Amino acid sequence: MQQLRVTEGRIFMSNIYKAFEKHKAFIPFITCGDPDLETTEKVVYEMVDAGADLIELGIPFSDPTAEGPVIQEANIRALGDNNNVTTDDIFELVIKLRKKVTVPMVFMTYANVVFSYGSEKFISRCKETGIDGLILPDIPYEEKDEFDPICKKYDIDLISLIAPTSHDRIKTIASDASGFIYCVSSLGVTGTRNEITTDIGAMVKLVKDVKNIPCAVGFGISNPKQAEKMSKHADGVIVGSAIMKIIAKYGRKSPEYVGEFARSMIAAIR
Repeated sequence: MQQLRVTEGRIFMSNIYKAFEKHKAFIPFITCGDPDLETTEKVVYEMVDAGADLIELGIPFSDPTAEGPVIQEANIRALGDNNNVTTDDIFELVIKLRKKVTVPMVFMTYANVVFSYGSEKFISRCKETGIDGLILPDIPYEEKDEFDPICKKYDIDLISLIAPTSHDRIKTIASDASGFIYCVSSLGVTGTRNEITTDIGAMVKLVKDVKNIPCAVGFGISNPKQAEKMSKHADGVIVGSAIMKIIAKYGRKSPEYVGEFARSMIAAIR
């Protein structure tokens, strides 16, 4: 499942494929800086020790339009007066993490965060610090050219999202995708859901008919039963709100509880 592309005469092999190479991938999401960056660092180590295959780091933003209340509140706490987490703070966190963490890591944030930092400066720092990919949920496929050429320049995968309503566009999106495809399981914003009814298998088949690229499903997966069900149709599962609920409940004591949760999810999908 290795992904190769030629960039300015160089052959680039995506590091992200390693997350999907041996088994179904568990991809946890965490909002950086909630309740503080020290806890974020400890939670990441716990998730990696539990067996996480790829870490999705959320850079907090004041208007996270794709997020439900759990992650919105995490963003508010991270950006609040007690923390006031900045993008530079998170790059410094990544430098610390990379001393111990070898699994792929990607950022999930919003276009305004990248624009305000300076797109080329931001993406080049991703390369320097060891970030492998970038997810921008507020950028539709038709507008990805604002970022994709810079990502290719610095060998950063710009991760594409497909939604249940994207069927007519899935093949187009897949043909140009890199890293992995983020399959959105439900309409609306992120958050835990009692039931997921979307035909993920059909979405994944449309992608695979065009390109042999990993497909991971997210939005709404909150327990081992759901994770097991979704993993039967995709190459990996993404879990965010359920983790941030644990962190909201336990705060600085949350790393061990997140680790336990991650182990239960990993056991379910393998």
